[in-house]
Amino acid sequence: MSPSSDFTIPDSYPRSPRETLAGYVIAGRTLDKCRASVDGTLGDYHFDCPLDNFFFNFAGLTPEDFKEFVATGADDEAVAQWITANATKCEPRELIQWNNDMRGKRLSEMPIELQEFLEGYIPENLPPNRPVYVWFDVYDLEEGRM
Repeated sequence: MSPSSDFTIPDSYPRSPRETLAGYVIAGRTLDKCRASVDGTLGDYHFDCPLDNFFFNFAGLTPEDFKEFVATGADDEAVAQWITANATKCEPRELIQWNNDMRGKRLSEMPIELQEFLEGYIPENLPPNRPVYVWFDVYDLEEGRM
């Protein structure tokens, strides 16, 4: 079961991007933010952001179709089944490789627009003196999982 999807509540966060749904990293977090978007409880988070789009682009899904299905009230299992049925088919090795690439993606490997954004975001929003080794660390540090 996912955590609360009301991100207007203090200390309520989407899942870590490291957690998987339907075998994909990022997907569970994207689902949590999508539910909050549907419910009007997204707070400072954004659905269909650059992180979500890494998932959508690899899986061959659109944010609009994903949101339309999520808006039916589907639970995690139903969303996982929908992803599996609608995603671009890939070999298990391709998914493993993509997941590992995302888990290990360093800031220097990001598009320059994201690097520019994170250049100011990290010192403003993360605990001081906590190194960011990979992109997913930004979320887990800020949300207190690390």
